[in-house]
Amino acid sequence: MPDLAKPGLTHAGHYENFPVASIFLPARLRAPVRAIYAFARSADDIADEGDAPADMRLAQLAQYHDHLHALERNEPVDHPIFRELATHIRAHALPYGAFHDLLSAFEQDCVQTRYAHFGEVMGYCKRSANPIGRLLLKLYGDDDARHQAWSDGVCSALQLINFLQDIVPDWHKGRVYLPQDEMAHFGISERQIAEGRADALWQQFMKQQIERARRMLQAGAPLGRALPGRIGLEMRLIILGGECILRQLYEARGDVFSRRPVLRPRDWGGMLWRATFPGKGRVAGACGSGGCAR
Repeated sequence: MPDLAKPGLTHAGHYENFPVASIFLPARLRAPVRAIYAFARSADDIADEGDAPADMRLAQLAQYHDHLHALERNEPVDHPIFRELATHIRAHALPYGAFHDLLSAFEQDCVQTRYAHFGEVMGYCKRSANPIGRLLLKLYGDDDARHQAWSDGVCSALQLINFLQDIVPDWHKGRVYLPQDEMAHFGISERQIAEGRADALWQQFMKQQIERARRMLQAGAPLGRALPGRIGLEMRLIILGGECILRQLYEARGDVFSRRPVLRPRDWGGMLWRATFPGKGRVAGACGSGGCAR
């Protein structure tokens, strides 16, 4: 699921939207989570790192599809990432489709750098972020359809938050994950991103983006209470991390040009307290109907 402490599992940069094999996870789940992470991280690096042309990147990702197909046929694969992954796929009956979906998102990053409208952005999130949450639920032994829907909401929200955090570094990589029609509605061009100009129109545009991500995160927040024990604690921390970044974005009026919002050491104490004692305050509730505020 798309560690807001460091940036997204599913797009540029080595900053993850879920704590990788966190100490809060049950020990039995840390190895499979690390294996899923290694798969996603290495495939993401193929799409994002270096200067290889798109066709070469796509060919490498096609090999990853081939390795997955070989595992599906119970054929041996001489690749360390897939050898490790195979053990956990079989032990937990993880769906191969989720891994193929992740690869399709990385393939999209090789060829698509602009998104005409929010529907296109959500189509990307469905394959770049949501499979992670569904894989984690499968590891937890949770097949509840409502939980899966909540997970999709949380994962997509976290991916949107990553996009808002990473507007500047993504721009330098030639990508803009913001809906082009909504930018045009507010009279915002890519030149404004290049200039780092957070004027009144930019602030209004970003407020809309922040509020939409907040609503999506809040809609999926019941998952943090529905999951039991340490797994639920982990999920509440993930949600609270997303909430904290949204609050920083709101307080900065969307100015990601001056400082990129990140979780700081002092944020973790409050998050851990709220995650441990959820009855003392709403999870994903600091961003209320009146906006994101402390």
